[in-house]
Amino acid sequence: MSHHAHPDVVKRLKRANGHLETIIEMIEEGRPLGQVAQQLEAVERAIENAKKALIHDYIAQSLDRVAQDPTPKGRAALRQLKVIAKYL
Repeated sequence: MSHHAHPDVVKRLKRANGHLETIIEMIEEGRPLGQVAQQLEAVERAIENAKKALIHDYIAQSLDRVAQDPTPKGRAALRQLKVIAKYL
């Protein structure tokens, strides 16, 4: 299943990756812990938001598929949805 949000999520993750590299440099330079911790929190939020965007997109697509296909395949998609939903 392709994700509608995929390009946006990839951009978010690439930004978070670059930010994480900067944080590593901050640690290596001995920057104050408060600054490092604040930046780590920002990276965590960015990754969490990317994960949520992917999961929400998957849920929306799964519900659309089940609405169009109430067959065993559709019911399997709902079961998968239940598994994924626990990560929200």
